[in-house]
Amino acid sequence: MPTSLLSRRWSLVQSRAPRSIGSADQSRRWSAALAVGGGLLTTLSFPDVGLWPGAPLGVGLLYLALRRDSARWNALLGLSWGLVVYLPLLWWAYTSVGIVPWIALSVVVAAFQAATGALWTWWRRACGARADRWVGPVAFATLWVAAEQLLTVWPFGGFPWGRLAFSQTGSPLLPLAWLGGAPLVTGVVVAVGALLVEAGLALCHHARRAAALAAAVAVVPVAAGCAVPLDTAPERGTLRVGVVQGNVPGQGLDAFGRRWQVLENHVAGTQALLDQVSPGDLDLVLWPENGSDVDPQADPTAAETIDDAARAVDAPLLVGTVQYPASGGRYNTSVVWQPGVGVVDQYSKQHPAPFGEYVPLRSLVRPFSSAVDLVSQDMLAGTEPGVVRVDVPRLGRSVTVGVVICFEVAYDDLVAGAATHGGEVLVVQTNNASFGWTAESTQQLAMTRLRAVEHGRATVQVSTVGVSAVVTPDGRVVERTDLFTADQMVATLPLRTSTTPATWLGPWPGRAAAFTTLAAVVVVAASALWRRTRYRSQTDRTTDEPSEGGATVHLDERSPTL
Repeated sequence: MPTSLLSRRWSLVQSRAPRSIGSADQSRRWSAALAVGGGLLTTLSFPDVGLWPGAPLGVGLLYLALRRDSARWNALLGLSWGLVVYLPLLWWAYTSVGIVPWIALSVVVAAFQAATGALWTWWRRACGARADRWVGPVAFATLWVAAEQLLTVWPFGGFPWGRLAFSQTGSPLLPLAWLGGAPLVTGVVVAVGALLVEAGLALCHHARRAAALAAAVAVVPVAAGCAVPLDTAPERGTLRVGVVQGNVPGQGLDAFGRRWQVLENHVAGTQALLDQVSPGDLDLVLWPENGSDVDPQADPTAAETIDDAARAVDAPLLVGTVQYPASGGRYNTSVVWQPGVGVVDQYSKQHPAPFGEYVPLRSLVRPFSSAVDLVSQDMLAGTEPGVVRVDVPRLGRSVTVGVVICFEVAYDDLVAGAATHGGEVLVVQTNNASFGWTAESTQQLAMTRLRAVEHGRATVQVSTVGVSAVVTPDGRVVERTDLFTADQMVATLPLRTSTTPATWLGPWPGRAAAFTTLAAVVVVAASALWRRTRYRSQTDRTTDEPSEGGATVHLDERSPTL
């Protein structure tokens, strides 16, 4: 075969092989440093530090690190980034249940970022490097949102604690939650970070116009967030509430060993509200999750104690308590206690926390951590949406209060369910006593702030030990408490019934990202299979043709693979 013909055929084979998508001189050491540095920056964006620019910058560094054409290496980079973020972010799990569950939880969550790194590599192989500057940031953001959405449902019902949206409650991007909820905020954070990287790369290649355009596009979402109209005015009157943070004796897993003392603390806190208001001035008094770990519907003494507190302030109480059905198990329940009447409405937690409130695979997990036996009775899941109704004579009607309990605030569908079933205000009842002085409570407050904006509702987070806070519909914290102190707050909340775009869209922004990613995975896999088949066919034809001297030419049998 003539040398020129052989050269042309070899060029054809190379053109169908995967192209390098990163700079040729980007070493593995350098990309690893970028991933770790990006993880550190992202960690700083979450409470208690709360440097929100760290999230887009940190994700941008990971985007830059993933430019090598190796799915395995990029998966390792994604895992490294995830561990650097989640190990410190979830430190509260160590204080609560120990080192093995803390590390296991962090690794599971970080594995989703490892999968993101691998999928991103395959997508870029299929699409080529030329599309990266404009299509790449959007595709990377879509892939990231899809990974977060999967994490909200799997494994064991999901664990969406470290979503990037929850790092942006002090950011100009927070109002975007009103438009598209947490998926939109996360997607914009990732896209902004990637666009800033593309702007920097264009500038390094002296493409000043492209750099300026990419930087300008990155600024657009920030400007859009500032322009989103967030209404905070009452639409159906106001609700005057008292918030009771009773505190507990001790900390950690033993904090609720004296359950009667906890109940008495919250009774005392309710009576202390009378230092700020007169009996009958309040429409509702809010207690936290586990405000009474004695079921007042089963224990007459607890019922009498709670009723005395309700009579003292002359207002119904929203009490976090427990129920033990005769069939076994237990419910984490919030009840509306009417003075002189008792329970008139209730809500049971729909999403108990795996390994915290119930233990899946108990026999398999026990050899790794005896802490599973601390959960001696698995919690059952409620089946009704998170709303209760409270009679408010001052308004001449009943008010629908949306209720979520503790970790439920992290799940889009549960909070949305409370809003779509008529919740005019939102209440997040939580118990943070097991997590000590960690940032768990303030991380939860960040989620509460995002939910207030997402659904346009005044929201109250009420905790046994703090942080309790009152949040306006535009996400501002107007009053809050400190950790491990007994405290009370009085607030007037606007009652709102209008539907935000995010509430109307419901789960579809996240689903759209998931469906798009799934379609992209199918296309990429089909493309890789097609290229592999064409490559082998071309190689077979070439190797079967003898050269001028009668010898057979053998080419390197590299083929595009996933």
